[in-house]
Formats: sequence, C-alpha cells, structure tokens
Amino acid sequence: MNKTVIIIPSRLDATRLPNKPLKLINNREMILHVYDSALKSNVGEVYVATPDKKIIDTVKKFGGNAILTAEKHETGTDRVFEVFKKNLNSDPDIIINLQGDMPNILPETINQLVDYMNKGKCEIGTLASKLSSDSELEDENIVKVMVKEKLKKGMFVKALDFVRRNNTGDFQVYHHVGIYAFTNKALLRYVGLKRSKLEIERKLEQLRAMENGMSIHVGYVSSLPLGVDTERDLSEIKKIMESNE
Repeated sequence: MNKTVIIIPSRLDATRLPNKPLKLINNREMILHVYDSALKSNVGEVYVATPDKKIIDTVKKFGGNAILTAEKHETGTDRVFEVFKKNLNSDPDIIINLQGDMPNILPETINQLVDYMNKGKCEIGTLASKLSSDSELEDENIVKVMVKEKLKKGMFVKALDFVRRNNTGDFQVYHHVGIYAFTNKALLRYVGLKRSKLEIERKLEQLRAMENGMSIHVGYVSSLPLGVDTERDLSEIKKIMESNE
C-alpha cells in the first residue's frame, strides 16, 4: 500500500477571521477538531504545518505532531510542501492537504479520497458536496466546482473549473470541499509552476494545476464539511456541531 501523509496547513493571520484555528467549538480549538478527524481516518501520519507557536503549542498539548514552518508562503500547498520536503524527505506517495478550517469533516470522507487516489487515476483528487441553497451559489466565500455530469456517492469525475461567482453555465455545480490529495510527482510539479493568471484573479490555488494541464478529479460526498471563513460561518458550525454532541 502507498505511504500516505496528511498535512494540515494552519496560520493565525487570516484577514476575515483572525486567530481562526484557535476558535473554540465545544470547548476545543478548531484545529484540534480537524486534527482528530484526520487521526481517526487512520490513513497515515498527521502533521500540522504552521508559522505560529500558539498553534504548535495547542497541537502538541493535544499529543499531536506540529511543525514550525516559514512565516511567509504564497499558498497553503507551499506550506504543505515545506513539511513534505524538509521533514519527510519527499518520501510519501500520497500527500493530503487538509484545510484546517473544516472542523466537521468526517474521517470516512478522508478515507474515500485516499482510496480513490490509490487507484492511480489522476494527479490531484478533491471532493464536493451538494449546494444546500441558492444563496450558497451566489456566496463568493463558497468555492464551487463544475463538472460535466451529475455526481453520485462514491463517484469521481474530471473537474472542469473552480469558481467563486455564479457563472456556472450549462455545467453541474457543487460545493467544493477544501481537501486535496496529490501524488508525489504531482506535488513536486505543482510547486515548481509559476502562479497562474486565474489562480491570482480568483484566489484559488487549484487553478494553477488546471491551467497547466494537470488532471484533477472530484468525488461526491453526502456529508457537508463546512469551511469557516467568517464569524457567520463560525456561528453556523457551532450550531451544527454542538447539536450533535
């Protein structure tokens, strides 16, 4: 079986919601909810990659692995790559870039992506769920992924585009889930590419891969892991997770 690692890039300096990783949900920091789900997936070692000592201390107090990275990185994937190269000697076959602001992601969601990546059908894999309302379609904080055909549970297809604005045309559109799986070769190639035009315009790093002809496949999950970018998102996720306790 391929060697898989999960690396969670995390930092305190978020413009819309400062100190986001340390916000409490059910009396536990957000980053620890993500770390715990990653751990429970049992796909491989889990690391948090961060430039912030407060995050390092929080993760280590929890008993987790956290690595101090350079202060400045242009993208979360660049931060993931630093750990992959410097600390893991570029050894893992599959590298999961799991966003640190999805506290309700389920371990089985991570498993689903890793299982697909082990089939060797694409360079980069990611996930999507259904849009829960028309307002989500218009919300630029929510990233949408476009595909040709309607997705079903356990199904993966080629991603055609990623957008923030509602310009989906004739394609099927889904709520993009902030998790990426790279093959070893894909990650090495990706970080060697210059930032692309659409990546900069839309602030979506996956577009660098697409604009350079790299294959991204997206799979459907019935759960809805929510990314937290604003205070409103935080209030919403607290309601969901606290009601499940």
